[in-house]
Amino acid sequence: MPELFNSGLLRVARQMYGLSQGDAAERLGIPQVTLSRYENGASLPNDDFVARASVVFEFPVSFFQQPDPVFGAPVSVHPMWRKKYDVTVREMDRIVAELNVRIMHIRRMLDAVEYTPPNNIPKLDLDDYGSDIERIAAVVRSHWLIPSGPFPNLIAAVEAAGAVVALSPMGGSSVSGVTVSAPGLLPIVVLNEDQPADRLRWTLGHEIGHLVMHRFPNPNMENEANTFASALLMPAAEIRVALGGRIDLRRLAALKPEWRVSMQALLYRAQTLGLIEKPQAAWLWRQFSSQRMKLREPPELDFAPEQPGVLTRMVRLHLDTFGYTRAEFAKLIHFPESRFGELYNLSSAPPVTGLRLRVVR
Repeated sequence: MPELFNSGLLRVARQMYGLSQGDAAERLGIPQVTLSRYENGASLPNDDFVARASVVFEFPVSFFQQPDPVFGAPVSVHPMWRKKYDVTVREMDRIVAELNVRIMHIRRMLDAVEYTPPNNIPKLDLDDYGSDIERIAAVVRSHWLIPSGPFPNLIAAVEAAGAVVALSPMGGSSVSGVTVSAPGLLPIVVLNEDQPADRLRWTLGHEIGHLVMHRFPNPNMENEANTFASALLMPAAEIRVALGGRIDLRRLAALKPEWRVSMQALLYRAQTLGLIEKPQAAWLWRQFSSQRMKLREPPELDFAPEQPGVLTRMVRLHLDTFGYTRAEFAKLIHFPESRFGELYNLSSAPPVTGLRLRVVR
């Protein structure tokens, strides 16, 4: 029998590999009911099975021997409220498995690297602000010392406030972002890297809305997070001036590069602030549909996506400052070197302004 076996990590390895329990059991050469008992901790597998699971799921044996707790789906991706019916159970499982692996990696890296952000993400209760989300977003901007007008770099501000941002293909799903706050660890926001830059900023604003306002799921949380993202990226006083006058597609296209949000986000903001008549807004929404811009706005209006930097800097400190080889670092975080590119892109390391990453050993 193995000295230590974390049954939850057997499930994480299977889900991150993208296998159903039935498919995995077939590859492992055992009945599905036996695999279920192993994953639920009802039975303890022998060493031969753990070695076989290591080969099938492409994780080192040491991965299954970690004592870390395994977390379920966090509030911000809870399928009951997100209502993404096109997201399969397997896709959701894969996202949650990736979150658990990322949590363990960050915990290992923080053993040697101290992350001391100059700011924080405030926790603001809706009831304390009379459910005034516009005011809450204004408080967050003020707390982060963001100047008036367009938000300059949202990822940089979020990382300076003590959250870790990561980009991921999200298992090929349509989930745009997810946030998890594991006990004793920094908040982690994972964004779908396949979305355009304007959508990526909106998604991050939405996820920050969850971190600021929500402790538990509620039926209105997605609309509340959208309202927060809109107010955070487009403060009412400034955007009223920018959207003053007739609002049409040309006007929205001209404002998109300046405010770094989508044309649809600008139209949505104009509607919520009462800056456009209902017939004109309805006509514009029909234009987005007829011109096939609902999912992809004109590429000539694209701007460069913001890039996270904290995770890359943490990894580079281990490789460059501590002198780990990639193989040694993979062993440290109990992750296969061959799959390193799934979570980390070290081809570039953008500067992380305002942050202090310090060696603590």
